[in-house]
Amino acid sequence: MATANLFESLNISQDDYCLFGLATCFLKQEGEVTEVQVVEPIPSAALEALLQGIPTSYQFACAKILGEVFAGNTPQIPAEFPNDAHLCDNFTERTVAAARTYKSRPEAQVHIPLNRIKDDFNFSLAKKRVLNAVNMVSTEDNVKQHEYTHKVL
Repeated sequence: MATANLFESLNISQDDYCLFGLATCFLKQEGEVTEVQVVEPIPSAALEALLQGIPTSYQFACAKILGEVFAGNTPQIPAEFPNDAHLCDNFTERTVAAARTYKSRPEAQVHIPLNRIKDDFNFSLAKKRVLNAVNMVSTEDNVKQHEYTHKVL
């Protein structure tokens, strides 16, 4: 689907604002953990939390219009980001969703003006974001209950 058609069908345009962040994430492969840099759209609600100083994996965030990020039908990593950065999974869908949050809450755009970078977030890797983590549930994870928990006494 062409990007212009995608934008029009979702009531956004290539002139709409969106914030993109550089996240430090990790991939676990064969017992080893590898650091990767990921470009992700940041919705306005997440920006509000970041501005409150919560620890985050975002090194910095840059505000762009959608037309600068989508050249033709393919997304491009903005020049402000490192060359070895990767686009997040479902980048187009997540970008459209994030752009719509700024369209519905334009007051969130004043925190980071277009083409500006904000890099004073509370960057922390204390809780690593593992992108390909698999949650294995076992019977030991079950909560033990008394035998009479579900009985009428």
